[in-house]
Amino acid sequence: MKKFFSILLITSFILAGCAAVDTTSATESPAAQDATKTPEVESTLEAGSRLKVNEDALKGLEITVWTPWFGIESSLFDSFVEKFNSTNQWDIKVTAQSQVNFANLYETATASLGTAEKPDLVIALPEHALEWNAEGVVTDLTPYVNDPIYGIDSSDIPSVFWEQDISGDVRIAVPAQRTARFLLWNKTWAGELGFDSSPDAPEDFRQQSCRAQQTMLKDGDSQNDFMGGWVVDTEPNTAYAWLLAFEGGVLEENNYRFLTPNNIDAFTFLRELSEKGCAWQAVETNPIAAFAAREALFITASMETLPTVTRAFAGAGSTDTWNVIPFPGEKRDALPVYGSSYVILESTDEEQLAAWLFARWLLDNKQDARWVETTHLFPLRTSTVDLLADYEKTHPQWAEAVTLLPQGEIQPQLASWRKVKIMLGDGFAHMYRVNLPSGQVALTLAQMQSTASELSR
Repeated sequence: MKKFFSILLITSFILAGCAAVDTTSATESPAAQDATKTPEVESTLEAGSRLKVNEDALKGLEITVWTPWFGIESSLFDSFVEKFNSTNQWDIKVTAQSQVNFANLYETATASLGTAEKPDLVIALPEHALEWNAEGVVTDLTPYVNDPIYGIDSSDIPSVFWEQDISGDVRIAVPAQRTARFLLWNKTWAGELGFDSSPDAPEDFRQQSCRAQQTMLKDGDSQNDFMGGWVVDTEPNTAYAWLLAFEGGVLEENNYRFLTPNNIDAFTFLRELSEKGCAWQAVETNPIAAFAAREALFITASMETLPTVTRAFAGAGSTDTWNVIPFPGEKRDALPVYGSSYVILESTDEEQLAAWLFARWLLDNKQDARWVETTHLFPLRTSTVDLLADYEKTHPQWAEAVTLLPQGEIQPQLASWRKVKIMLGDGFAHMYRVNLPSGQVALTLAQMQSTASELSR
């Protein structure tokens, strides 16, 4: 029954947006070529905007954008800035500054609040925006989104992206990038082990993992006897996904609660997998390489790493088919979605509108397609998939991930999640580091709950 409803969700998503997709190079694909053409922007001379900003005041206005990126993402963003600066009808000038990573960006942006050096637009994590919003320095984007002249069609953006950046009745940001945490499953190998479908519930996952490990005991190589099943991954969103798969989680009525029966079941299940040898830790082995070499039936990954997995299979000379799947639950599967958002800090009405116009331009599906082709993340707009047919052909696992999006779930909408998610990952890793017996996982969850209460004060 669970699979039936998943198929209905996936079908509705595909019908809403048509195809799904990806591409290897932002410079070679048709979508990338189209992105060099500046989309026509509706005339702002006509009456109707509710923002009460004189269009002439936008002429030549300069705004600053801070980003968390370096390398290829930063280079692509710089090209976007150059294109916008040379083509926008208001002659707005954007200056981008890389802060290298999210942690440094958060610290630097927070320190700049209340000073003349603060940026106009920040690409930050939603929990960062929530904290700044609590300090009263974030622009509510609701009037901008709904403006008849400068607004955006939010119905073209999947709800799991769009709802993340809402706090009460205030829109504190709009999505910039989104990814998700998945399980990767070797379909070919599983078929040889006697399984004709991906796991539909935790027990299915256990059976497949354990049978894969049992094959290692029969190959005459004692060095790999502990391998075969799931490679343990203690990234916070992996722990979060398993809690959700067991119908648990980290919140109860907007307060943190870790010590629950369902969460105990989730962590007990995972520790028992290790105790039975059906899950193993890749201390000196790259999990992706192990997956390609049939040393692991399952690994965990995010969308941006899918091309790396493809290359690993090619490098290993493997012709196995592998799939992207959600974390299997008894009643529903889990797929935690996360990523950065465009946050506009409060300034003058004119600067806020200029920052919004740049963010809106970045959300155009032509720019969105180039982001996908370069970063391999989700398309932010349903209509973007129409531009990515070639990418889909060469990135089938990316296309699978997109069809799973209707099952996606947002992150906790609390500013303290910035710290609590790190604690979740640390606590999860601690269980494996000390080889915690499965019967004692409640102790870890109790400590998590206590620590989360402290961190959220």
